Order: sequence, then structure tokens, then C-alpha cells
Amino acid sequence: MNHDEIIEFAKRIRDFELKVLQDFKKSIIRGTVHCCIGQEYDIVKIISQLKEIDSITSNHRGHGHFLAYTKNFEGLYNELCGFKSGINGGKGLSQHLHQGNFYCTGIQGGFTPVACGIALAEKMNSTKNIVVSFIGDGTLGQGVLYESLNIASLMQLPICFVLENNHYAMSTPTKKAVAGSIEKRFESFGLQKGNIDDIREILPSYIIIDTYRFCGHSGNDNKCYRSKEEELEWIKKDKLNGYGLI
Repeated sequence: MNHDEIIEFAKRIRDFELKVLQDFKKSIIRGTVHCCIGQEYDIVKIISQLKEIDSITSNHRGHGHFLAYTKNFEGLYNELCGFKSGINGGKGLSQHLHQGNFYCTGIQGGFTPVACGIALAEKMNSTKNIVVSFIGDGTLGQGVLYESLNIASLMQLPICFVLENNHYAMSTPTKKAVAGSIEKRFESFGLQKGNIDDIREILPSYIIIDTYRFCGHSGNDNKCYRSKEEELEWIKKDKLNGYGLI
């Protein structure tokens, strides 16, 4: 995808997420939802470089990752509604999605060791396939992440860890929860900083995306822990120029 195509597809994802929030409030959507409004552009930019046979592991905020990989808007929406026509028969709902080589779970950091296992299998089979493992800044507090970084580096696995730093873990600002340098947490295990324009260039690697979620943590979150002024400042930085937010 070129820049304009990335923008347009990212807008489709934002439209989808805005509708999901509306329908959640109408009790059309079952369970809970964790939307990625504000984080769409870099998601599409990274995943558009992947091949269908590459693998992606995601997390509780995985709608955008799923849509960028599968483009299956109808299947995901039906899943969120709990319909049998959903991608997982309406049983996985928002946090537990699977299609092709896409996997996600609501457990913080839960899929990072699985991602390493997939990457190890690809290495052992001498394929050119890679794994992208999306995590949030809240996952920096999970020990299993560091075990995964250690294994990825020791075994030189074809994997890239993508940290979407939206500056909040639920309602806790990252600056109040993460000490020291985020970059050095990866570099201390020997991982190199990846190239967002060529995801395959350096592996194993990490990429840190400085982003912001304009929605709450989940569908019921009223965002009372942050100011309107802060949101307006981030809208100025939005890579979709405030699309759907203004």
C-alpha cells in the first residue's frame, strides 16, 4: 500500500470502531470492546507489508490488527455481536479472535511466548515467514514479555515486537507505571530497533509506536482520568487529521 491507500484503509477501520462503540452503548455488541481509535495508521502501515503466510499475535485491543490483516469487516462485526456467522462462531467476541495466521487473547503478554514458538517453527523449517507480535505499554509490567524477548534474542528468531505506546494502561499513565527507558528494555536483550518501513529488514527486532487512543480503555470507560485539553493536543498529532473525532 502507498501512503494514500494506508490513510483510506485506516479511515475504514476508524469508521468501524466508531460504529462498534455506538452499537456497544445500544447493547447490540455482546461482552466488552477495546477499540483502537487513534492507533490505526501505523497498524495498517506495518501489516500491509506482511504476506498472508506470515503470522500476527495480538491482544485485547486487536480489532485494527485483525482488520488490517484479514479485511474481514463483516465477519468481525458478526463475531462482536455473538452471531454464529462471526469469524469464531460468536464465541470469541472482542478479545479472542482467530483467522488464518492471526491470533489474539485478552491476557496481557499472553501471546508473546506463543509468538516466539511460531517464529521458532518458521526458523526450524527454514521458511522466510516472520511473526509480528503486537503489545501495549501495559504489557511492560508482565514478566512473560521479558522471557520472550530473551528467547527471541538468544535463538535469533524471525520476530518483531511492536509496542503501541498509547500512554495509558487502562487509566494509569505510562509515566507513572514504567521506570527508565522503554527502548533499553528491549535493547538489554540484544534486540535491535526495527524499520517501520521495512519490517523484514532487521530481525529479531522491536518497534515502538508513539500513539494515542481517543476512546476509553473499554466500551464503558468515560475517560475521566484525562483532560479534554490533552485529547485536543493529540488530535493535532493524529495521522488521520482528526477524522471522525472533530
